[in-house]
Amino acid sequence: MRKVGIRLDFPHLIVVVCVAVYVLALASDMSAIFQSRGILGILSPSYRASLMFGMTGEGLVYHYGHLWTLITAIYLHGGLLHIFFNMMWVRQLGPLVEDLFGPFRLFTIFTVAGIVGFVMSTAMGHVATLGASGSIFGLLAAAIVYGRRSGSSLFTRQFLQWAVILFIFGFIFPGIDNWAHLGGFIGGYGASTLFARFPGREGIGSYLGGGICLLMTVVSFALQLIFVLGSL
Repeated sequence: MRKVGIRLDFPHLIVVVCVAVYVLALASDMSAIFQSRGILGILSPSYRASLMFGMTGEGLVYHYGHLWTLITAIYLHGGLLHIFFNMMWVRQLGPLVEDLFGPFRLFTIFTVAGIVGFVMSTAMGHVATLGASGSIFGLLAAAIVYGRRSGSSLFTRQFLQWAVILFIFGFIFPGIDNWAHLGGFIGGYGASTLFARFPGREGIGSYLGGGICLLMTVVSFALQLIFVLGSL
């Protein structure tokens, strides 16, 4: 792909998919747009719409076996401010982690962090959860891992401070899934630590890992669509 000039911009792709799914979720139940839910609930998709597009939770994963929602929920958001700040962080951290690790490793870290985050969240009993926050904490962990491996204490300290601040915000504001944040950080740290053992250009293993994550994401949305159509 490099030889023919093709470059996969995963951060841009993630933003596009998240925004598209958010708009579709709003459009699927227009009545939710006019419901007042406070400043954090501005333009929030309804519970029904979020469920239809792949929200995850304890019951869905452990009782009904909807394991694919551990991936689809990464791309769903609960309101305008939710998606705005998450996409801002994706645009901020995505290109950085892509430069440090490579595009396919970036997408693998993003996906693994999101899955581990929701596994921890659902294991702790969250009945309804969604959003890319866990994956974003995974990207923060990747930057910290790179700083520690490269010996840049300033780099490590800066991103560690950001992670701590975001963790604190999670305890201050209501409705934040702190378990998903913690799980995402752990998942991102583990995946990036593995990649850091093989510095340099991406190889076949990185391409395979990123490709599998991309395929899993497409299949997860396909399974959710099949489930929704089958329940009509």
